[in-house]
Amino acid sequence: MRIAALILGIVGGVLGIIAGIFAMTVGGIGAAFAAEGAGTVTGLGFAAILLSVLGIAGGGVALRYPRASALMQLIAGLGGFIAVSAFWIPAGVCLLVGALLAFLGRRPAGPAPAA
Repeated sequence: MRIAALILGIVGGVLGIIAGIFAMTVGGIGAAFAAEGAGTVTGLGFAAILLSVLGIAGGGVALRYPRASALMQLIAGLGGFIAVSAFWIPAGVCLLVGALLAFLGRRPAGPAPAA
């Protein structure tokens, strides 16, 4: 399950970068036409790109540190929904499922069962 968390974290992060760039493009077009709040959309697109990088990093550490990976992907997934809403749906789903798989795929805390 941790390998799936690694893959979903990386895929979700890449999709999030695309969503952030798209949000920044929409904000830039809005700013060109002097739309109110266009600068905010551009700033939130930049925040989405940073959250995507966090999601990629979370996916990257899924094999070694599954609990930290789950936390990083969860923060990236939820923060992206707050930042760019509908643009984030594919990335957010990947990151949230990756966080769940990383958390469930961690090693048990107790002693290993006898064979």
